[in-house]
Amino acid sequence: MSDWYMAIGGHQVGPVKEDEILANIRNGSVDSSTLLYTDGMTEWTQLKDVPKFSGHLGRIVSARVPPPPGRRAHDIDFQIIGAEMQFVELTLDPGESAVAEAGSMMYMSQGIRMETVFGDGSQASSGIMGALLGAGKRLLTGESLFLTVFNNEGKERHRVAFAAPYAGKILPIDLGQAGGQLVCQKDSFLCAAYGVSIGIAFQKKIGVGLFGGEGFIMQRLEGDGLAFVHAGGTIQAMDLAPGETLRVDTGCLVALQPGVRYEVKFVGGIKTALFGGEGLFFVSLTGPGRVWLQSLPFSRLADRIYKAMPKTGGRSVGEGSVLGGIGRMLDGD
Repeated sequence: MSDWYMAIGGHQVGPVKEDEILANIRNGSVDSSTLLYTDGMTEWTQLKDVPKFSGHLGRIVSARVPPPPGRRAHDIDFQIIGAEMQFVELTLDPGESAVAEAGSMMYMSQGIRMETVFGDGSQASSGIMGALLGAGKRLLTGESLFLTVFNNEGKERHRVAFAAPYAGKILPIDLGQAGGQLVCQKDSFLCAAYGVSIGIAFQKKIGVGLFGGEGFIMQRLEGDGLAFVHAGGTIQAMDLAPGETLRVDTGCLVALQPGVRYEVKFVGGIKTALFGGEGLFFVSLTGPGRVWLQSLPFSRLADRIYKAMPKTGGRSVGEGSVLGGIGRMLDGD
């Protein structure tokens, strides 16, 4: 199977296999205009013109918004490594920087220096009040007041890598080509190019805050640089037409474009609410715009683990054993 190369956010990504490109089509990392190249091609070709992949585009085809002239965020290179337990490796030129959540760093080469900053560091030019404003925004989202900036202070290119704390996929998004904004779960942001602002996104309806599962305030990523979002399980991207509505489990929503309206609604019917097993509320998403969903929210996984722990009130059900309770007695449980 031939190796392929992709151009994402102006950066060459690869070599990758065909199944990785198909996975990127499903999770929305690439679209019809993404450039591909492999042995036998004379030039880079848009994905929609490559028969091997064009038939898999389906509904996930959206025109990219041209990036604003003169990128303000640092122009970093990256590589996503792994399948289910992914991490992202950033390559920084001398003087370039990246910003990340505290505790997400995996490794870094010797030319990288870490610096803890208030907020996201994007307000550095606006003085102490700007820094306090950025820190205050993060406090409202329930996150730490601080982020970590990784600066390449060497004379050569150096690398720094970031990993998420649980199994899932890492989604690279070029904010400059996504309209300059992205609204996401407060726990999904992993890292970004320096210059991307990590702020707050207020929801207009109080029901979102009371029952949305992600709190009244979500994070808003703004800028024209690369940002990396992590989701549990498999990522599914969907493009909603104007007025089109999609109902989603509250924990399965990862991110959405600002044009998508986000409301929390009652599932309807007392019997369904109490015994349906899907919770009391779901998220109603109305287009136009793109949304990203995750198949395994960490909250769902943690809840299953908690309920299965006998010391916390759960009970072991003997899954995988024909002996059940007798087997536990023999094991000394």
